[in-house]
Amino acid sequence: QVQLEESGGGSVQPGGSLKLSCTVTGYIFRRCEMGWFRQAPGKEREWVSTIRNDGTSTYAESVKGRFTISQDNGDNSLYLEMNSLKTEDTAVYYCAADVGRFCSRTWGQGTQVTVSP
Repeated sequence: QVQLEESGGGSVQPGGSLKLSCTVTGYIFRRCEMGWFRQAPGKEREWVSTIRNDGTSTYAESVKGRFTISQDNGDNSLYLEMNSLKTEDTAVYYCAADVGRFCSRTWGQGTQVTVSP
């Protein structure tokens, strides 16, 4: 069974930076793609970024140019480097992996990111 665990969240001031990590445990015989989502208080979970096996990545417009997604193909770890953080980036950030025969989605438990003056 694949499990994901995020880390690296915390509190920063606007303009600051954080790097989130997602550690993957369990055997993955097929990895379709991985990504990051976030959920702010009182809002629905929203997509942040996706990275595919060929290394190509896409970003939500709200984070483009400020966030960078990357992965370690050796151990399937996933990262999200976040720069120039804004108060509106405050949310719980979730790692997601689409794996297995049917590219089923597995979620991590989330890590809190708080951006405030």
